[in-house]
Amino acid sequence: MSKTSAVDTIGILTSGGDASGMNAAIRAVARTAWDRGVKVKGIKRGYSGLLNREIFDMDRTFTGDIISRGGTVLFTARCEEFKQEEYQKKAAEILHEEGIDGLVVIGGDGSFRGAQKLAQHGVNTVALPGTIDLDIACTEYTIGFDTAVNTAMEAIDKIRDTSTSHERCSIIEVMGRNAGYIALWCGIASGAEDIIIPERFDGNRPKLEAKLIDSILEKKALGKKHHLIINAEGIGHSYGMAKRIEQGTGVETRATILGYMQRGGAPTAKDRVYASYMGALAVDLLCAGASNRVVGYRNGQYIDYDIEDALGMAKDVDEYEFQIAQVLGR
Repeated sequence: MSKTSAVDTIGILTSGGDASGMNAAIRAVARTAWDRGVKVKGIKRGYSGLLNREIFDMDRTFTGDIISRGGTVLFTARCEEFKQEEYQKKAAEILHEEGIDGLVVIGGDGSFRGAQKLAQHGVNTVALPGTIDLDIACTEYTIGFDTAVNTAMEAIDKIRDTSTSHERCSIIEVMGRNAGYIALWCGIASGAEDIIIPERFDGNRPKLEAKLIDSILEKKALGKKHHLIINAEGIGHSYGMAKRIEQGTGVETRATILGYMQRGGAPTAKDRVYASYMGALAVDLLCAGASNRVVGYRNGQYIDYDIEDALGMAKDVDEYEFQIAQVLGR
């Protein structure tokens, strides 16, 4: 394809927590850029790797057979230094020296802030929402969420089988430090009796546990043989909660923390496809001369926002969805 682009070379980096589907986005960015006549450079280990000049020319062999792999082939890291302006300026200088005039950043809101700072220093940037937590307000979809939910759901189903056989109460803790979307979706999908998320927790732990104990006893009186509680990481304390619930109900209670298994594994079809479209759109935005943008998905459309506007948006769990989750658990 003939070149009609505002940028000559696009760099790609992944930053923050890894998420399945990032490789699909990397592949789409690279292959779309090549189709547009634009060169591509990979940057390893996020902003940290950028500051250390871990930059290489990417070719088609690099993107072969990565769409089905979890994690990120560019590796990722957190970089506290990048919060300081001197390091932001240094990174922009490195990008200019490397001939990179467009940058695609895949990560969460912290990564978006880094992209925003680089844009202020003259680097055209577009960010993609890569986080399993679904906690970015400007988009209804984030890369990795679907895979994380399906991974957790499959594990929960297996735990429920054995826990039901022993007539236990099971507390299963899923990821989500400040956002309860994984817990909410897993709770509905696995038929949980109770779902605990940070957005609906007032900080009163004794009150919460008393409510759970009442719920278990009420259902036990109705003949229920098993009780499943999905607990978000942001609430935590699952092992202590299990001990106190067992003491309060007389029902054997076990806690399981799923942990980092939720981040890994082959991405689902949805994460592969959505990440691919987002990656392609990021390239087309850069080729059109756009900068300081974040790609999102809303109302069935792939869209983009100014990063400043995106970071200023607030997000909360839909109250109707939360209420229905409670109804379905009764």
